[in-house]
Amino acid sequence: METTIQETTVIIVGAGPSGLVVSACLFAKQIPHIVIERENCCAPLWKRRTYNRLHLHLGKEYCHLPFRPHPPAAATYIPRDKFIKYMDEYASEFKIEPHYSHNVEAALYDEAEQGWVVTARNTKEDQIKHYKSKFLVVATGENSRGKLPNDIPRLQDFKGRSLHSSEYRKGLEFEGKNILVVGCGNSGMEISLGLSNYGTTTWIVIRNPVHVFPEEFIHTGMYLLKYLQVSTVDSLLNSAAKLYYGDLSRHGIERPSEGPFALKLKTDRSPIIDVGAVSKIKVGEIKVLLAISTIKENSVLFVNGVENSFDTIIFATGYESIACQWLRDYGGILRDNGMPENPAPTHWKGKNGAYSARLSRMGIAGIYRDAQAIADKVNAFASKQTLI
Repeated sequence: METTIQETTVIIVGAGPSGLVVSACLFAKQIPHIVIERENCCAPLWKRRTYNRLHLHLGKEYCHLPFRPHPPAAATYIPRDKFIKYMDEYASEFKIEPHYSHNVEAALYDEAEQGWVVTARNTKEDQIKHYKSKFLVVATGENSRGKLPNDIPRLQDFKGRSLHSSEYRKGLEFEGKNILVVGCGNSGMEISLGLSNYGTTTWIVIRNPVHVFPEEFIHTGMYLLKYLQVSTVDSLLNSAAKLYYGDLSRHGIERPSEGPFALKLKTDRSPIIDVGAVSKIKVGEIKVLLAISTIKENSVLFVNGVENSFDTIIFATGYESIACQWLRDYGGILRDNGMPENPAPTHWKGKNGAYSARLSRMGIAGIYRDAQAIADKVNAFASKQTLI
């Protein structure tokens, strides 16, 4: 059953943190808009695809949404449940009422109408709904779908359980098992820690050099960046980490030649925030392995010739954007991989009134900058129309 077309000034696709922030910035400027979300809640990634022990790895002063800082009594590193509650309260405060359970199937630019036509399916009622707007904001982020590696031979042959980290909740369900974690970012390291706490035999694949620091080191480093050059802060952090950890190469962890913040700026690779995994690695409770050579029915062969049997493989191998699947005219704003076509700081800006938020990989601070820029751009257009 077809419904009538609903018109507004701005359509925001996605009700995660980026969609909420864009909506709040538009609300502050009294710009009409609609938020469309395929799930039945806001912040679905946080609520449904994160593990229980997760908490923000940066201090609360770097992780608050605009117009609503965390209270002084809040923990420095906000736990998952508290951050979810914070986002729900944020949506309520700024009267953000997304069209939930609406999966966007297509967004097309209409040259004749000089605006966007968005088609979404109401998955609760299995009905198609159409929207029209002058502006379109892609706020689905780069974490739309879990990404599995495509360079591991014979992955399909594995007879044990394999899952993406988005399906992992807590280590208890794997108690007594042999578990391989593939991916040594923050999720991989923290999942490995959670597994080892429940008596699993835990292994983690660390293929490349990585920076690892305690939370307090990164927190201090980010503060120092306000006053010192990146190279100076990097040197201080690396020296402190060597004193704190000793030589981690003996345990399979090599450090990159470039400093942590310089590497982040250059490649977008974030340092690992250690919340206890390194100490487990040093005493052998979490074992480090090199890259995978091939996978067999019940075991995995590694490039150094080691072969081990595993009950489960957990792939902490990141996420990817799927915006290009529904944004039909994505040229000028997104590349084929769903990431911005333009480099920072104009990465948020596309053509024909299409913008993106939360694709800069610069955290919540980056979302705020994107949202402010988008709201200012839309408001400038609206002001011109009022004058005419």
